[in-house]
Amino acid sequence: MTLNGFAQIGLYFVVLLALIKPLGWYMARVYGGQACGLDRVVGPLERLVYRLCGVRETEEMDWKTYAIAMLMFNAMGLVVLYGLQRFQGFLPLNQAGLGAVASDLAFNTAASFVTNTNWQAYGGETTLSYLTQMLGLTVQNFVSAATGMAILVALTRGLARRNATTIGNFWADLLRSTLYILLPLALLLSLLLVSQGVVQTFSPSQRAILLQPASFAKPVVDANGQPVLKEQGQPKAESVTVTEQVLAVGPAASQIAIKQLGTNGGGFFNVNSAHPFENATPWSNFLEVLAILLIPAAFCWTFGHMVGDTRQGWAILAAMTILLVCFVFVGLWAEQSGNPAFTAMQIDQLPRGDQAGGNMEGKEARFGIANSVLWSAATTAASNGAVNSMHDSYTPLGGFVPLFLMQFGEVVFGGVGSGLYGMIVYAIIAVFVAGLMVGRTPEYLGKKIEPYEMKMAALLILIMPIVVLGFTAIAVVAESGTSSILNPGAHGFSEILYAYTSQGNNNGSAFAGLNVNTSFYNLTGGMAMLMSRFWLAIPTLALAGSLARKKIVPTGPGTLPTHTPLFVVLLIGVVMMVGALTFLPALALGPIVEHLLM
Repeated sequence: MTLNGFAQIGLYFVVLLALIKPLGWYMARVYGGQACGLDRVVGPLERLVYRLCGVRETEEMDWKTYAIAMLMFNAMGLVVLYGLQRFQGFLPLNQAGLGAVASDLAFNTAASFVTNTNWQAYGGETTLSYLTQMLGLTVQNFVSAATGMAILVALTRGLARRNATTIGNFWADLLRSTLYILLPLALLLSLLLVSQGVVQTFSPSQRAILLQPASFAKPVVDANGQPVLKEQGQPKAESVTVTEQVLAVGPAASQIAIKQLGTNGGGFFNVNSAHPFENATPWSNFLEVLAILLIPAAFCWTFGHMVGDTRQGWAILAAMTILLVCFVFVGLWAEQSGNPAFTAMQIDQLPRGDQAGGNMEGKEARFGIANSVLWSAATTAASNGAVNSMHDSYTPLGGFVPLFLMQFGEVVFGGVGSGLYGMIVYAIIAVFVAGLMVGRTPEYLGKKIEPYEMKMAALLILIMPIVVLGFTAIAVVAESGTSSILNPGAHGFSEILYAYTSQGNNNGSAFAGLNVNTSFYNLTGGMAMLMSRFWLAIPTLALAGSLARKKIVPTGPGTLPTHTPLFVVLLIGVVMMVGALTFLPALALGPIVEHLLM
């Protein structure tokens, strides 16, 4: 590990922590209906949308009505996005003349973006038109993120209110999240990214003349696509010289901004944020990885403010930060230690002075190991999924880090809204465990945690592992699942486990090396993403409704303080224990055994 790497990672966390309170304060005012500075500009637009949609924003909903509204809105988004892909060949802003997306891939992509997963089994620049990218994907980047934010705010109200039957208005929470938070931040970040060279244009693909033409041998095939053989039986080839390169461009900066801020992660181009048109410079890299965790981190302060005790938010933030920092440095150590196979060949990979050494396979030279590892940890701690390096090329332990961070349930910051409501559930489980130790009914923020709340919490921590491990088991025994593996053995198992872990946690990053654009993976992956998003959202809202009806219980001698360092340690322990007990047997068959074999 180098001093330069420590300095870059340290700067990142300093800037992130410094921005938490200002943004958290602003978001608390937005959801509290207070003046926030933008209400004079955005307020008229908000009221116009309410009038056009016939929504009375002051009319609050119980948790069932809130859940139905959320499900109906997202179901409509799923249908619209699917149709947009299927008919894009007849629609405008299709400069490349791309045809309809295959039905199974269109379903997978629609499920992916509606659930805030943004898993991509396709290359964006060769599959989707500008219109589909903007009207379909970018719109879902906003509203899927706003859906998670709305669910979190509803749960927060459930904890803050007493003897109440309502938890807010879904339409108001959705619209305020979009207009007051996501849209202004995305506009600002888009301008900053354009200043760094990220493309934003409606021009068609550009052709560039190569300064040094490249030649290669191209196999000759017949009309049926079969290779033509020479007399000696060898495949016939012809020499081809390439003198120009086609450069895909498009309205990328606007999509990149919201994909990071909304913890979406879907790339405009196939290689995502490793592409120089998406992530051009070290400064654009810093801004993008900062945007990934900015809103999830700031929500911790918003949560504390809305429940009347900011110390509660700081405690959860401390647990999240400690977990992330520890895993960042595990990943940094693993990658800068290099590949043992190279060491056996006496290839020196160790750092020399200011030059960082280690495993540079699959990483961009302009970012290096430190920024690649930081990004891989941040994007999988949050349910973002954008990548600036190829996780499949990491060392086994380096790949273990992003995989295990997702298997915590995307609660180490997690998605905007969804990460924090997942961590709040872990906090409820932590106080339940503490209550069992002392023989007292557990309480969290003055609300008694009784059997109904624990049933909902149990569902929330069990559904994701069932989905991930269940689909992984099917894939490794079904021929349609194993036929897509390009790397046999432990690494091939890791690729399948990573794919369903990513989809089952609404992350979207990929381990690569696995052909997932097949009917089997498109359909099972789409099902996994829909289950993991909405089968968790409904118990969360049910939990919010139950907590809102409860009265506040005065603190007593047996009440466990949930803002102390002791509780932070307990919370970290519960998260680690649940993740380890659930997934370590599977991890032992993948990255752990692969590391031992090396």
